[in-house]
Amino acid sequence: MDVERSVTVQQPVDRVFAYLSDFTNTTEWDPGTVHTERVAGEGGVGTRYRNTSRFLGRETELDYLVTESVPGERFALRGENATVVAHDTMTFVRTLEGGTEGTTVTYRADFEFKGVARLVAPLLAPAFKKLGDEAEQGMRQALSRLS
Repeated sequence: MDVERSVTVQQPVDRVFAYLSDFTNTTEWDPGTVHTERVAGEGGVGTRYRNTSRFLGRETELDYLVTESVPGERFALRGENATVVAHDTMTFVRTLEGGTEGTTVTYRADFEFKGVARLVAPLLAPAFKKLGDEAEQGMRQALSRLS
């Protein structure tokens, strides 16, 4: 199961990367996130986050590890709990429109379900599409407000 969305905003790539690579900001742009806290590290590779999200009316926690951080280009994390492994990757591309610098962010989340959850995963496709649509809108709004 995967979700991928792209957002283009009129914000410099370094500002967009700084905001999105601080995974605690998911509470501002990801409607499914209830709370995210950094539990170890300074934000780069090896940093750990604990994310609490609401999905289909239930709260779930994932422990995330930053696996890649290339400023202005790519940021990746791996999250896991008892039922799922999530691989979240954000890529950043500098844009120029009418002389104004902008950024296109592509956010991809791949989910690998474990155990019994693997059997019901195909039935969750509509819920994951909705989740992706809401996260895209939330990301666009949050990034547009950066100053």
